[in-house]
Amino acid sequence: MSGTILGLDIGSSSVKGVLLDLTTGKTVQHASSPATELEITALKPGWAEQHPDLWWEHTCQVIAAIKTASPSAFKSLKAIGIAYQMHGLVLVDAQGKPLRPAIIWCDSRAVPYGERAFSDIGAEPCLSLFGNSPGNFTAAKLAWVKENEPEVFRQTTHLMLPGDYIALKLTGRVGTTRSGLSEGVLWDFKSNGVAKAVLDYFGIPHPLVPPFGENIGMFESVRADIADELGLPRGVPVTYRAGDQPNNALALHVLEPGEIAANAGTSGVVYGVTSELGVDKKSRVNNFLHVNSTTSAPRIGALMCVNGTGSFYRWMRHTLAPTLSYQQLNERAEQSEVGARGVIGIPYGNGAERTLGNVSLGASFEQLDLNRHSIGDIARATQEGIVFALCYGVEIMRQTGLTPARVRAGNANMFQSPVFRATFATALGVPLELYTTDGAEGAARGAGIGAGLLSYSDAFKGLTSELTVDPDRRTLSQTREAYERWKDVVERKLSVAT
Repeated sequence: MSGTILGLDIGSSSVKGVLLDLTTGKTVQHASSPATELEITALKPGWAEQHPDLWWEHTCQVIAAIKTASPSAFKSLKAIGIAYQMHGLVLVDAQGKPLRPAIIWCDSRAVPYGERAFSDIGAEPCLSLFGNSPGNFTAAKLAWVKENEPEVFRQTTHLMLPGDYIALKLTGRVGTTRSGLSEGVLWDFKSNGVAKAVLDYFGIPHPLVPPFGENIGMFESVRADIADELGLPRGVPVTYRAGDQPNNALALHVLEPGEIAANAGTSGVVYGVTSELGVDKKSRVNNFLHVNSTTSAPRIGALMCVNGTGSFYRWMRHTLAPTLSYQQLNERAEQSEVGARGVIGIPYGNGAERTLGNVSLGASFEQLDLNRHSIGDIARATQEGIVFALCYGVEIMRQTGLTPARVRAGNANMFQSPVFRATFATALGVPLELYTTDGAEGAARGAGIGAGLLSYSDAFKGLTSELTVDPDRRTLSQTREAYERWKDVVERKLSVAT
């Protein structure tokens, strides 16, 4: 079938959009807004907020840019898909208007609420029924609002995830997905329905949870007035919604048990697909329904996250080397050696970390020698520290039974650095396959499947592997030694913090 599909990726750094050709699976046009980065407001330590209408503003700008650049292809648009930053909390009133800024994924204020729930409900029920501790996820964030902003809570008609809000703005319909509820620890894997025990524990009225459906499939058509305002074809449907990490896995064609995806943007994630719920007793690895999960063929996404990956590298560059481009900084890192000549980078500076049991260690550099170390050593230590933090999480994943044989990732962000991708493959001991894709492209492919325009096999036409990076046997022992030194520092800090 001829025509195009549009994917939107609502991130905390920017909104991205991709228009794909249905026949070839190739990109027709792409756009991103803003040109720099979206602002995150932190009124108190550990807080992180963005207003939902800021996402909508930049969504409109992305759509306008794509329409202007490719007007004829835009006219043949058949479906829209939405990917979005996970775990955020959007609260709307009866008119669908936000009652406060969204509490986004890296906000840590709800950690004590989730920890109390994990203790009071019990670790075994939480993990076996909900796949996770309530932790710092959406349900716990709402509990914080209930206690600290009772007037906002009283006015709330529905809780929503970031992608649900953009779908509401496009279609006028309130709704969420099964996978979306699972990412908020609002899904009961045993009853295959809303986690009523979590709602009841936090005192959240059940009607605040929107109607839910599938991630992939018809949701609603864009409202006629919004279509006219944005220049969208009338009647074009929204047929896909997914959190950024399940969507990233779909973008990489990671859909079946045993397949592994990774990314290293603002945060870093390793995401593996299983057919059964496997849990870490400390809930350091989390489980969510994957985008293609069904009752007869369950697919669980096991997710390990490090909050501060690209954000750590960006901070280091802006603070210590603002005159160098990322490419120049990567070249300096290559001039250092494995282990960064002893400098150790700790990337935990973006809120409470799940792999550390919801402890926030902060970011730091250890063993700096002011007479010996250069910006190249610091750049390499930053990249190695990020990789080692991901490896630390993969060790936990392996304990739950998920063992990577190879990893797929988009050739973007941190994976564009030769040092980063070589360290990643060598430290994990598995091949790394890099693809030309991103979250917006994944949302477009999901939209094509959801609209019935593409089969799962046809949906990945145009997805090409650019590069495979194998573990480097020459540096294997040095890389492992560097990782063990890094781990010793982290575990020493953890013992002090806890």
